[in-house]
Amino acid sequence: MSVSTSVSFDVEAIRAEFPILGKPLPKGRPLVYLDNASTTQKPRCVVDKEREVQENYYANAYRGVYKFGAMVDDELESTREKIRKFIGAAEVEEIVYTSGTTMGINLVANGWGRKFLKPGDEILLTEMEHHANLVPWQFVAKATGAIVKLTPLTEDGRVDLGAFAELLSERTKIVAITGMSNVLGTMPPIEQITKQAHAIGAVVLVDGAQSVPHGATDVQSLGVDFLTFSGHKLYGPSGVGVLYGRRALLEDMDPFLCGGHMISQVFDDHSTWAEIPAKFEAGTLPITQAIGLGAAIDFVSEIGFDAIHAHEQALLEHATEQLNSIPGMKIYGPSPEHKGAICSMTIDGMHPEDMANLLDRKGVFVRHGHHCTMPLHSKLGLSATTRASFAIYNTMNEVDALIDAIHFARKRLRLTD
Repeated sequence: MSVSTSVSFDVEAIRAEFPILGKPLPKGRPLVYLDNASTTQKPRCVVDKEREVQENYYANAYRGVYKFGAMVDDELESTREKIRKFIGAAEVEEIVYTSGTTMGINLVANGWGRKFLKPGDEILLTEMEHHANLVPWQFVAKATGAIVKLTPLTEDGRVDLGAFAELLSERTKIVAITGMSNVLGTMPPIEQITKQAHAIGAVVLVDGAQSVPHGATDVQSLGVDFLTFSGHKLYGPSGVGVLYGRRALLEDMDPFLCGGHMISQVFDDHSTWAEIPAKFEAGTLPITQAIGLGAAIDFVSEIGFDAIHAHEQALLEHATEQLNSIPGMKIYGPSPEHKGAICSMTIDGMHPEDMANLLDRKGVFVRHGHHCTMPLHSKLGLSATTRASFAIYNTMNEVDALIDAIHFARKRLRLTD
């Protein structure tokens, strides 16, 4: 089957930019990497950029005035500006470097939540949130007396917008919601949700860990107040992420972590804080990782999200059609037109871990487990699923390899049609 899905999208040329994809597994078996919702592989430009920094001008950031220090500062600020443009933020000071999505959400939960939430206030989430967008809010609710509420899902795994509207009230102070479920692939209507939340005076945080790598994001047109995402899911390095926050909100928040770089003045008995974003960037930044993230953004931006979305949706539609032809197969979440390129599945008579292990024998890498969404799996009546998640470098042939590997697993477990 042809791998071409768009006249402007050459998947083989893209794959050639990822050194790891060209290296066979033991016994010469080709790698079929379908665990992209966990983390993505890295293009050569990202690997080279990190090496360039380490080999040529590495120094700490925002400290030394010597040449290497100035070069690192310039690279970090250049990347911060790339990120601003990438997500449509109004000001570069609204871009905070973090260690990843989890840190970004914890920063808002503690810096904003602990300061502004009061007993009886409500934090509105959904039933499909990753633990990273659930546990921090439970923690802050316990400390402040606020209440966490979960918006239910429809039968096909979309946000129940009628229930959401009913749950919104003057007590709702923040809506924290995923931009794309890491299990179901569901993509909530963020613009509609922000309008409804703002109408009652609530702010909105979007967990963009899964959505930002797969579609264009404009925080101003969406009306998002906070957005978090990770570098490593965007073909960039691990250990770096981004928190976007509207200037007024960031300025009103308290710091979360304290130490070097985030202060203005320190006295024996108190301290004052640096201006944003430094107020939230205590300690030494992940220097090479943050600069490498700039290279990843350049890489993705050059391809373009129109082409990326078209390619990934074609993979998703093909995978859904082929998976549904397998006896005992159940795919969780809405139909392909309402979701991103994720297929979480179960097969009658096959434990998800057994499935992942047997697929590994064929060189097909998928993830099994609860995917850090235990409440969602409980709602589905499951302890685990097996998840195949697609990215820009995956091909139709790799989808077919997934299907062949599942048939192999069924035969090994002697499952009958």
